[in-house]
Amino acid sequence: MAALPAALLAVAAVCAGDAAARTFPFGARTRAVNDLGNQFVPFHAHLWDLLHGRAGGGVLLNWRSGYGTSLLPDLGTYLTSPFALLVAVFPRERIDLAVYVVTVLKPGAAAAAMAVVLLRQRRGPRWGAAVLGAAYALCGWAVVEAAYNPMWLDGLIAFPLLCLVVEWVREGRRAVLGPVVVALCWAANFYTAYMATLGAGLVLLVRIAVGAGAGRAGSAERGSGGVAGRGTGAVLGRAVLTVLLGVGLAAPVLVPVFLGSRHAYPGWTRRFEAAEWADVAARVLPVTYSFFTPALFLGAGALLLAAALPFHRAVAGRERGGWCALAAGVVLSAQWEPTHLVWHVFATPNGSPYRQTFVLAGVVVMAAWTGVAAGGWPGWRPLLGGAAVLGAVAAGAAGSALVSGAAYGLFGGAALVAVAGVLLLRAGAGPVRGAGSGREALSEAGPRGDGLWGAGALRRAGGGRRSPRGAGLRGVRRGAGHGRRVLRGAGGLLLAGTVVVPGAATTAYADRERPARLDHYPSWGAAHDVRAAAVRGADGWPGHRTEPGRPQLTGNDPLLVGGQGAAYYSSHTPEVWTRTLAALGGGWTSHGRSLQSLDNPVTDALFAVGARWRDGRLVWNAQRLPLVTVRPSGPRELRYGASAFRNQELLLGSRVYGLPSDGVCPVGHEVFAWAPDFTGTARLGGGRPVELRGGLPKRRAAMTPLGVQRVAGARVEWRGRGAVPGGSVGCLDRALLGEAVARLRAGAAVDVRVDGDRVEARLAPGARGVAVLAAPRIAGWRCEGRPAGEHLGLVAVRVPPGARSVSCAFRTPGLRAGAAAGALAVAGLVVAGFALRPPGPAGPAGVARPAGPSGAAGMAGASGVAGPAGPTGAAAPAGVVRAVGVVRAVGARLRRARRPYATKTSPAHHRAVSRERGGAA
Repeated sequence: MAALPAALLAVAAVCAGDAAARTFPFGARTRAVNDLGNQFVPFHAHLWDLLHGRAGGGVLLNWRSGYGTSLLPDLGTYLTSPFALLVAVFPRERIDLAVYVVTVLKPGAAAAAMAVVLLRQRRGPRWGAAVLGAAYALCGWAVVEAAYNPMWLDGLIAFPLLCLVVEWVREGRRAVLGPVVVALCWAANFYTAYMATLGAGLVLLVRIAVGAGAGRAGSAERGSGGVAGRGTGAVLGRAVLTVLLGVGLAAPVLVPVFLGSRHAYPGWTRRFEAAEWADVAARVLPVTYSFFTPALFLGAGALLLAAALPFHRAVAGRERGGWCALAAGVVLSAQWEPTHLVWHVFATPNGSPYRQTFVLAGVVVMAAWTGVAAGGWPGWRPLLGGAAVLGAVAAGAAGSALVSGAAYGLFGGAALVAVAGVLLLRAGAGPVRGAGSGREALSEAGPRGDGLWGAGALRRAGGGRRSPRGAGLRGVRRGAGHGRRVLRGAGGLLLAGTVVVPGAATTAYADRERPARLDHYPSWGAAHDVRAAAVRGADGWPGHRTEPGRPQLTGNDPLLVGGQGAAYYSSHTPEVWTRTLAALGGGWTSHGRSLQSLDNPVTDALFAVGARWRDGRLVWNAQRLPLVTVRPSGPRELRYGASAFRNQELLLGSRVYGLPSDGVCPVGHEVFAWAPDFTGTARLGGGRPVELRGGLPKRRAAMTPLGVQRVAGARVEWRGRGAVPGGSVGCLDRALLGEAVARLRAGAAVDVRVDGDRVEARLAPGARGVAVLAAPRIAGWRCEGRPAGEHLGLVAVRVPPGARSVSCAFRTPGLRAGAAAGALAVAGLVVAGFALRPPGPAGPAGVARPAGPSGAAGMAGASGVAGPAGPTGAAAPAGVVRAVGVVRAVGARLRRARRPYATKTSPAHHRAVSRERGGAA
């Protein structure tokens, strides 16, 4: 029951914040900033095409981007989350709305998962678990950082799920389901799942250290009964085996992703620099924003309860120390470079260097829950101690430029409301007994009823067995129960408000700040409709490519609006394509990971571009080659040089450019400007200035057409900053280009067929030399049963004498190895399912089987079945033992149901269960 309210609170807060900021879909402000608009929306659009059979290929090869790139690594990085499949139910032109729904549902799922795992760790007030689950999902990392990187939100879900697996491992249960959950988390997003796995491992160590053993107990604290015959080593061994099996099951996705990263362009590397501690403290407050500091914001109610834990004397000192030490350790590890590298797979991220912050949020929430569930709602003294801790944090933030008066006001107000809410909840829970005993401390409302849904307190307020003499007393108790319920309701609403309101405010603040600080892109609109319709109408693949062209809407226009283009932006952008396109005059952003379309007649001819979107209209190109051409074999290997103009000619095999020393082209020639490091404008004579955006290594300006030379002596004028190299002006002779294309076309393939990841070309009679496929020679290409060759960065295969056809096929690197590892993991999972089954009714030493979900003993609980052997010493069949155990357990439950008021939340129930367990033992 706690999962659904937690999810609703989280979703409501996110939507309220977006609505307040007037952000899509609630207003005109775009959400598509940075990688959200450049990567996630286009990739989800391509997933929509795949699911509807309109992608023009399969799941191995993406013919739309980069003139042919490996798709499986991108699927494993961006699209293997189960939530991604939801885009299929939306119209394609509503892809932005589909991604928004996916992005909103993920925090809801994370909140629900956290609420479930909190109650799994320890029984307690369900409304408290719901509020803390929502607080986790609304942490600053989720609403500020991961909101525009939806794949990271899978890690937000993975952490509580993996902590649930931790509980199964401790109890020796779910030997098959545990690895399956690990596999789902790692397949959804391996990067944040890795961090979540580290965090879950730390939680397991704390659970063991504070004495929460491996057995499943029926007391208020699950597992408080100790190890139950299983040592710590066995628990850690099961944990390691569970992770290894889970990662093995996900290997068919993980191995191609790993190899795709190895073949990617290296991009940008930077050294870690720890944030100032004043800025770290400032990010604990709501409504703050910074790209290079950890987003530590958490709802004031959760922060107050966690900060009160060290002063909550009703909780055992070992538990207080363990959770506080873990939270402090995670904070310090984020600021120390060696541990920072461990968190981030031993590589400092290019941006947002504190991507593991969600683990800290989860640890703090678990610490807060430990105090509430183990010792009840804290009183004045622990609350004052917690408030002092929060005050110290706020004072430490005073030296930061990130904090504002609004942040202080919202933080302080929410903290005061949280204090009032907790005190009301404590008053509504009734008197506390056993205070100071830590593990045995339970509120009057009982382990499950101590919260907003404390029906057990009302039942106990009515007393035990009915008696005429107690009618008046029952009336008094009934009135007291109603009053406590009102207090609990008011306190629960106040506590929820301290999470939802600051969470919504921080969401709105981040929505406004991101477009002002980051590159942003328009949501799907009329411009997208027009370009997509034009590209779709000109589609002639594989006869020719249709380039969605320039100016680009995003870094992945071929995925977003269709066609087959050079542009491509991914974490797996192949190094061979980045270098090849740069050598031919292409441009990039994001340090070589985001490649731009190259608008040039020579490259259009080389890469079979028959139609191109240019400046608001579709233009056709008759001077193009087929997808497969045949080049003469040479005695030496060809290599690109320093000039992009000469490199284009080298790939074409003919001279078509003039490079005037004075920068003046002959009349009638087309003029092109090439200055990769220049930022500014270039203009031919009195013509229209054209923008170039250089600035190596972050940005590289693409070769740009300036128009036709119509006035003799007109020069190219450069205005801006950056180097203009010699030979920066090229003069293209269209007649020479036409002749070169005609010569190559005469010996090219007469028919080319593309079937997903396979290309077959029928050659002209007498073809000799090297067949070249106009696609980058990325790892995975094989031609005629052998690894493909390379011709200036493109796929190539030598044509045998007399051959009439050639064929090439693509297989994702690591696919077979991943499948083999997955098969081994499945076999291991089957073995583990038998080897790690829960023990029989009693072990060799007579240790009873841990209690089941109902609190009754397992197969042997109160059944009289002593163990694997029957009363005569002969081994009883396992089926008989299980059947007897089930019958006995059902009988025990029915006997309790017949007792008056013997409910799960009543003292009568706990006394009855204790007597039954004592007899069974």
